[in-house]
Amino acid sequence: MTDPDRDAPEEVMWQGRFITAKQRGKWEYVGRARGIQAAVILAIDDGHVLLVDQYRVPLGRRCIELPAGLVGDEAAGEDASIAAARELEEETGYRPARLESLGQFFSSPGMVSESFTLFRAHGLEETGDGGGVEGEDIIVHRIPLATLPNQIAEWRAQGYAMDVKLLLLLGAEMMA
Repeated sequence: MTDPDRDAPEEVMWQGRFITAKQRGKWEYVGRARGIQAAVILAIDDGHVLLVDQYRVPLGRRCIELPAGLVGDEAAGEDASIAAARELEEETGYRPARLESLGQFFSSPGMVSESFTLFRAHGLEETGDGGGVEGEDIIVHRIPLATLPNQIAEWRAQGYAMDVKLLLLLGAEMMA
């Protein structure tokens, strides 16, 4: 079966600094402008996972997430692993000795063309407090994996949003 919109021309409806709204046939979707991609970091150390929370304007509330950041937003051609190491340290205050790429993923493919590369951080060294760069207001959480489901339930009860990528950590627990 062939989708009739597959061969329709892609039209840019609107473009901002970071986002482009597009249409192809009947489909409307958004993507990153200028080929910008994202890196997401799974940082587990000594039975604890590093998470961040920050206010997300589209949600109108704070969101609990894996550390992440943009690749190539400041310099075209930036290597995703370099961006991942930088973002992990900026956001959490931990520097990885090594990053392992776990592949490219798409978070909401029916609406967003953006992909991210998922990295597993190894050999974490604490270098500072984290919190992001000026204006980001990121709060760092180092949570024991054993208590993560309960912690997520508590955050939800407090009104926090949960990023879909947290399912990486809850998947096996939720299926049991």
